[in-house]
Amino acid sequence: MEDLTDRRTVVVTGASSGIGLAAAVDLAGRGDRVVLVGRDPARLRDAGERVRDSSGEQPELFRADFAVLDDVRRLAERLRAAYDRIDVLANNAGAIVLQPVTTIDGFELSMQANHLAPFLLSHLLQDRIGRTVVTASGAHRSGVLDPDDLNATLRDFRPYRAYGTSKQANILFAAEAARRWPDVPAYSFHPGVVRTRFGNESRLVALGMRLLPFRSPERGAETLVWLANQDPSRLTSGGYYRDRKRRRPLSKAADPALAARLWTASAQAVGIG
Repeated sequence: MEDLTDRRTVVVTGASSGIGLAAAVDLAGRGDRVVLVGRDPARLRDAGERVRDSSGEQPELFRADFAVLDDVRRLAERLRAAYDRIDVLANNAGAIVLQPVTTIDGFELSMQANHLAPFLLSHLLQDRIGRTVVTASGAHRSGVLDPDDLNATLRDFRPYRAYGTSKQANILFAAEAARRWPDVPAYSFHPGVVRTRFGNESRLVALGMRLLPFRSPERGAETLVWLANQDPSRLTSGGYYRDRKRRRPLSKAADPALAARLWTASAQAVGIG
């Protein structure tokens, strides 16, 4: 294993493009050893080249598809073999799903990719992590989370509602992780409406992403980078942030009882005792 005493190691999921890539470039430029996780091998290689070109160092690349929980388990094994410590785990990978899709593991795709997969990865790496930053969204307002039925959004499927439900889960997960793992600070944040690859399956959504005045990925990544670098004593573990300030999410994303129920249901869903 590597000697990581000299520099921080930061693992960024969903690092092939958008907010994740922008954050990786920024963090690498600050001297961190960044580790990029992505689904598509070609885009992941391109992202690695961009980080190398900006920082002068080739980052480590790990391919994993969060639509397959066994991929997440293999990713955790590889990360554990490579690093004694992960100073920051940026759970940034996510997707907006435009049609109802059930994964090979039996879950609605956006719920699995955006919540269950990072939930599982965080558990499998928990003893190595220094802090966790979760990319959530103001879209949690549209969430209709029911821990007793994580596939509820498959019925009468609406893309934004399914996405919002997974983002509601992100905020609740960070808050509950802070309660259950007090030695591992956890934060969630809203990056703003960012111009990314989201919705590329739809010509209309992709056109809107290009033409509307959305934030750049670099601007969207600012709070992620800030949360990764701030002294934890100046932050609230479990807190939800926007534009580098703590915000209060809607009550349905700030309910401790709901967060605890979600944790139990998620652990059962991914096979964690």
